[in-house]
Amino acid sequence: MPMPESQSSATPNATAQAARGVAVQPITDADTWAVAEFMHRGMSSGRSAAEWHQVMTAPWGVEQPNHGYLLRDDGRVVGAYLALYSERVIDGRTRRICNLGAWCVSQEHRANGLRLLRALLRNKGYSFTDLTPSETVVALNDRLGFTLLDTTTALVPNTPWPMRSRGVRIVDTPNEIDELLAGHDQTIYRDHAAAAVYHVALLKDGRVCYVMFRRERRKRLPLFAYIVYVSNPLLFRDCAPQFYRYLLMCHGMVATLAETRIVGHRPKRAVMIAGWSKMFLSDELEAAQIDYLYSELTCRPW
Repeated sequence: MPMPESQSSATPNATAQAARGVAVQPITDADTWAVAEFMHRGMSSGRSAAEWHQVMTAPWGVEQPNHGYLLRDDGRVVGAYLALYSERVIDGRTRRICNLGAWCVSQEHRANGLRLLRALLRNKGYSFTDLTPSETVVALNDRLGFTLLDTTTALVPNTPWPMRSRGVRIVDTPNEIDELLAGHDQTIYRDHAAAAVYHVALLKDGRVCYVMFRRERRKRLPLFAYIVYVSNPLLFRDCAPQFYRYLLMCHGMVATLAETRIVGHRPKRAVMIAGWSKMFLSDELEAAQIDYLYSELTCRPW
């Protein structure tokens, strides 16, 4: 990472002293609005401070040790790396997961940016996921031991066919979804009911498949669905044509992005494309145990 011009001729000792003047601190509840304002100014997404604040406010009921880490210089927020935490029961064991979110550092403090990631990775007892890394961050994560997930993706056109339901019923009203689900899936639904995602229950022959999806933009057009979670891949495959029709007719989404590791099959009439890079770092979990729940993908409204 190149040094700013103002420090280009500094000695190593002077650079170290400058770094010590910039404090790395956890983002507390009291800091969230200041960080949201910084992200609004520093990121090129055009998102409001309120939208950034929503990303930092997890709707599920686990105690968040922090909301990530920030850099302060003379009291000003000059950098932030956002994070969401969760406790999950995976294969019968409780696992603690830290999902790494957006990372932004002001130009004059870029030399201190890596300190934020190091602070996050020092959280002991956590597995880490990074589901939206930039190309630069992918290379950095790779050096730190992160593993890439297989994100092979099917681009499925959402067509108005089939006209017949073939016994498939799609439920999207909150009370009905909650009544249809039970156990693990009901917990997931209740934890994400207020998140920035859509929920449906697919019913066929007395069976239920819970699906969580979000709206994605391509070339600034919010016309794509992205599937985040599928509770029953076998049943989803049986109901998929009706589900894709529902996305078109009820949400105006013209195509669906479906990672094969999430939906469990290669959909018909799909074009296979390379998915976005997603990574994890864990001493406890394997790739097959990583999903996209309780993460930035469910809280980020864009």
